Amino acid sequence: MDQKKPLITREYVLTGRVQGVGFRWFTHNLASYYNIKGYVKNQPDGSVLVVAQGTKEMLELFEKRLAEGPTYALIRNMTKETIETDERYSRFDIR
Repeated sequence: MDQKKPLITREYVLTGRVQGVGFRWFTHNLASYYNIKGYVKNQPDGSVLVVAQGTKEMLELFEKRLAEGPTYALIRNMTKETIETDERYSRFDIR
């Protein structure tokens, strides 16, 4: 990552048909493409949680594609929140 630009951490929660449709792998590949670090995981309520850390520019590009989801997904809602953290992720994980 470009160390000259500040890193931002955002938390996304996506609902709809987002589990069992390859959403976590889609997100992992997307994060790799945009050099985003963090993780994605299925939630017990059927939603998907994404914690993404990167530059503002890369997060904006990542977010647009994330909202589309993979082919068989149907995103009904996506919330985002910028979170304050001292944690620096070194990779993007599927949890």
